[in-house]
Amino acid sequence: MNYIFDRITIDDELCNGKPTIRGMRITVQTVLEFLFNGTPEEELLRQYPILEKEDIKACQKFAIELM
Repeated sequence: MNYIFDRITIDDELCNGKPTIRGMRITVQTVLEFLFNGTPEEELLRQYPILEKEDIKACQKFAIELM
């Protein structure tokens, strides 16, 4: 398992190798889609209580780095 920004993980055995949050089954793509569609961070954290604000920031940073 490879770690990116200490929170994003890539594991071929998890979610078909898509980047996930801390080895959980929540993909970076899922988080970014919620944010892109206007879901406030607080709502996202409520829907996924295992997420932390730092996870959301890591997803945003990951997307920016890919650009």
